[in-house]
Amino acid sequence: MDHASGKPWHSESEERVLAMLDASRTGFTPEEAAQRLARYGPNALPGATRHHPVLRFLKQFRSALIYFLLAGAAAAMLLGHGIDAAVILVVVLVNAIVGFAQEGKAEQALDAIRDMIAPHAVALRDGVRTQVAVRDLVPGDIVLLEAGDRVPADLRLLRARGLLIDEAALTGESVASEKNEAVVPAEASLGDRSNMAFSGTLVAAGQATGLVVATGTATEIGRISRLLQSVEMLTTPLLRQIERFARRFTAIVLIGSVALFAFAVLARGFVWDEALIAVVALAVGVIPEGLPAVITITLAIGVRRMASRNAVIRKLPAVETLGATSVICSDKTGTLTRNEMTARQVVTTAHRLMVGGSGYRPEGEIIAEGTDDDAEALAAAMPVLRCGLLCNDAHLRESAGQWHVDGDPMEGALVALAMKAKLDPADVRAEWPRIDEIPFDAAHRFMASLHRSPTGEAFAFVKGAPEALFGMAAAPDLDFWNARIAEAAGEGERVLAFGMKRLPAGTEHLGFADVAGGVELLGIIGFIDPPRPEATAAIAECRSAGIEVKMITGDHVTTALAIARQLGLADDPQAITGAELDGLSDAELAVLVRRVSVFARTSPEHKLRIVRALQADGAIVAMTGDGVNDAPSLKQADVGTAMGRKGTEAAKEAAEMVLLDDNFASIVSAVHEGRTVYDNIRKVTSWTIPTNGGETLVVVLAIFAGFALPMTATQILWVNLILEGTLGLALAFEPSEPGVMRRRPRRPDAPLLSSFLLWRVVLVSVLLAGAALGVFFYALDAGRDIATARTMVVNMLVVGEIFYLFNVRYLHKGSISWRGALGTPAVLAAIGVVVAGQLAFTYAPFMNEIFASRPLSLADGALIVGIGIALMVLLEGEKLLMRRIGWFEELSE
Repeated sequence: MDHASGKPWHSESEERVLAMLDASRTGFTPEEAAQRLARYGPNALPGATRHHPVLRFLKQFRSALIYFLLAGAAAAMLLGHGIDAAVILVVVLVNAIVGFAQEGKAEQALDAIRDMIAPHAVALRDGVRTQVAVRDLVPGDIVLLEAGDRVPADLRLLRARGLLIDEAALTGESVASEKNEAVVPAEASLGDRSNMAFSGTLVAAGQATGLVVATGTATEIGRISRLLQSVEMLTTPLLRQIERFARRFTAIVLIGSVALFAFAVLARGFVWDEALIAVVALAVGVIPEGLPAVITITLAIGVRRMASRNAVIRKLPAVETLGATSVICSDKTGTLTRNEMTARQVVTTAHRLMVGGSGYRPEGEIIAEGTDDDAEALAAAMPVLRCGLLCNDAHLRESAGQWHVDGDPMEGALVALAMKAKLDPADVRAEWPRIDEIPFDAAHRFMASLHRSPTGEAFAFVKGAPEALFGMAAAPDLDFWNARIAEAAGEGERVLAFGMKRLPAGTEHLGFADVAGGVELLGIIGFIDPPRPEATAAIAECRSAGIEVKMITGDHVTTALAIARQLGLADDPQAITGAELDGLSDAELAVLVRRVSVFARTSPEHKLRIVRALQADGAIVAMTGDGVNDAPSLKQADVGTAMGRKGTEAAKEAAEMVLLDDNFASIVSAVHEGRTVYDNIRKVTSWTIPTNGGETLVVVLAIFAGFALPMTATQILWVNLILEGTLGLALAFEPSEPGVMRRRPRRPDAPLLSSFLLWRVVLVSVLLAGAALGVFFYALDAGRDIATARTMVVNMLVVGEIFYLFNVRYLHKGSISWRGALGTPAVLAAIGVVVAGQLAFTYAPFMNEIFASRPLSLADGALIVGIGIALMVLLEGEKLLMRRIGWFEELSE
């Protein structure tokens, strides 16, 4: 590429660099940008190396469980039991195919998630501020930067105001670098190139305009692609716990198999090769080799469901943690509210004007209170409106009948207010051209811009927090203004103050000293950002689910409390300010934090303390954030949640979850899905283990009691094969149980197999074994041959497991209902496959030959189904009894 980062862009003048790239300060037209994109390629680093499908398939066999199964197949083959060996290999193959398919889908899902959270940049295209995908930036593009942005490509700065960039990823410097437009020597080191902004670094403060000089692998960071954050691999603490369990279980099974083999041969006189193949088959049947794969699929399904509800999981352990979330700490603006600011009132020393309309649509009346002359009051307030329009970087645009803001929502509301007052933004801004500005920053809490008036005079316009403007103004009437601000805040309004100062003619640069005093206070404007209706409903759902919601905002405490009451955050929301929080020790804060619902006038440091205090009290915290300074609290939280629209790239990288719509209701939807995923994992586990346990008990009892084996080795393997990727996998697709959001949050240290599920494992294993042995002895007593009796046992186990599947679909309520009987498409499809397989097993001549099975009569089938129904009714009665007795806490939820 001819835009390689090796060129000394930093030592060339702005005009020379623009000429070298054949670019202009107004940016490219869409057509020119498309041509350059085709020429230079996307602004992206190469994706992660993918394994060849064959290697990915072979990787499925890299497991202690699979090694054990393959050893069993080899033993069967050496003993001349070719059919048994073939069935074991089919079991292994099915497991590998399921894992291979799942991993392929997981890669596709991760690709889709990367696209969904792909970063964007603001560039000038044909002179218009346009949001552009970072991968679509091309050399010569003009990019706009502000605090919190991640630099999207290597840029030669054309304009910088108060710009500080954290370049630690490139230079190792812990202090942010000051940037400007001045040319630097060609031999300057990377850290000394003060007129360059490098891809991947973070804007800590200020604003800038830069020219893209290198993209993709030609950037400085292109050589260090390992620094790019990607979605984590599909492995979680829960999966590792399951895998550890599987390895230990395999060891126990191996030891138990040796002991059982020795007992069968030495104590019961079994022929050694028949005993060995029976024990191998039993071990194959009892090992849950497919459980980790099915759980992984369950998690992946949860990720997909959450993405469809606008919550993208970046770090998969968050799926598990979401189900245990007990506190959600949320920003207010745009998350709990609509983020469509509307100016509601304009207050000057002489008048108060109420503004109609809503959102950014520039329609609505402006009516003065206390006077009939609206025109006079509006004329008196015109300096405030003009200040709000000029000290402003936002633009309004109409698309498909909807008005949208490009820029800050409050600045958009100021543009809409000016248009309601019949001011044309383009005309006013042309008449009062901007010369310089001091960008807004949280440190000083105001923005100032320098303009030349139509008569050639220099004026500074200032807008910001009222406290900041009061400090600049000459003797403001603080009692009057504070009373007006309190009235506005009490109605849930945000307030900005506006001021103006005449500067000496010919002033070209604006510094902090220029506005430190002598500013004329023009007035204040109150804005309303109404609560989202869906957020109100979501908070009510949280409260019923035992989840507390905390509002953490930079707004005035009265404003925050007004919104909290409208949202129903608590019965009587209590509030504390950042200043009050500073006076509390960590121990005092830990006591206070649970009863306070609103934290106002907070800083990022306060957010971090609040999260830590909640966690110290045992809470599992989900935390929202959008700015670069929110990264510490997002990392500290159990589920850091970044905003997809207004969030900075730094916030998204620190977060476990990204909300595509910046909506609080999406967090609650994700918690709902997290609880569902965890429920489904428990269902899969509690179905799989007793299913294997029932088969094991049947054979072990036969060996210990000394009667004929109720199933041959091949039949044991068939049961394992037919159920491996069908019934258990179907539970991964289960929808939420009714009342999932009316339960208290689960404890984060709660075991996967609770005391109730352990009880279920034992009970169901015994019942399945009892039913299987019952039909076995019934058949023998009725004069059936051993092959028919064994066929009935296999069908009894499979039918029993089908009915147990319906029972386990609802862990917290009864399963006998019309909804429970209908099942889900996944359940019905799985049962269809199992039934078809069992019919073939029982009646197909070739299957009779392979598995030594025999056709059964209709009466035999009816008996087996009847026993299956009785098992389900019995388990439903047990579930009801346990709920009434109250032995297991989870059943009372």
